[in-house]
Amino acid sequence: MNRSPNRRDALARRRIATLSAVLIAAAGVLAGCGGDEAAGSEAAPLRVGYQRYGSLSLLKARNAAPGVTWSLFESGPALTEALKAGSIDIGETGEAPPIFAAAGKIKFKIVATSDEVPQGEAVLVKESSGFRTFADLKGRTVALNKGSNVHWLLVKLLEANNMTLRDITVKYLKPAEGRPAFDSGQVDAWIIWDPYFALAEQPGVKVLADATGLASNREYILAAPDAVEKKPDQVRDLLTKLDATTDWGIANPDERARVLAPELKIPEDVTKRSLARSAKPLAPVTPAIGEELQAIADGFAKLELIPEPIDIKARVDTQFSGALT
Repeated sequence: MNRSPNRRDALARRRIATLSAVLIAAAGVLAGCGGDEAAGSEAAPLRVGYQRYGSLSLLKARNAAPGVTWSLFESGPALTEALKAGSIDIGETGEAPPIFAAAGKIKFKIVATSDEVPQGEAVLVKESSGFRTFADLKGRTVALNKGSNVHWLLVKLLEANNMTLRDITVKYLKPAEGRPAFDSGQVDAWIIWDPYFALAEQPGVKVLADATGLASNREYILAAPDAVEKKPDQVRDLLTKLDATTDWGIANPDERARVLAPELKIPEDVTKRSLARSAKPLAPVTPAIGEELQAIADGFAKLELIPEPIDIKARVDTQFSGALT
């Protein structure tokens, strides 16, 4: 009579022990899953913002940076807004967008640049207009994308011709808006960069001036502070691949145009013509580059194109310079 309860007690104890073991094992599995998620978070892909034209577009077209995610932007100002929103880690712009972004309190670091590209942006007018110099545009309407590289070119052109912003009517239009406005005669001149520049080089269109002797028109690679801090190896790896791919493209212009034309969605001959003047090697950022950007920022502040002076040279981060040959 007394043995049966003992057996039941022993059986109950065994069941409890078995259940405990199962729960402990399950906890271990869940902990392991948590660890995998943390590791996955640390290894999250680098989120890259690019424009259809620029060194990053070639990297994407050649699939030379597997594992990154890509986001396309029409212009530099749109890309810097994505940095502000935290939706990309790194991206490329011209020389003016970083100034306007810094003035807008957007946080970023400047981690790479390019050689000068003055022939890659220009003032376009109609041949029939009779305009021979930029000074002839006094009292006329000029279109450009606000906050883009061409904004600084406008400032330098006005300065070089003893003019001010009051001497012209500026119409701020994105590239997709600027071309039809120019073609239809709604504006007298259009200041634009490649490849939109090359696409607009049609019979009857005249290049009034480019940035030669006025603006460097460099490309700049901007990175979010979180990416610089938490993904430095991924940033360095991307820059290394970007540098190699850019050099390959310069050495192989025909193949570069063939690869890029579908990505840019423009004819191969237009792609080749624009790249011949606009694709330049990458370069490390230096204190001199910081001073060059600071001069642009100071110029914009003086003209009240940005609300107050900014210290853009403090945004230069040289830690990735070794990734560029």
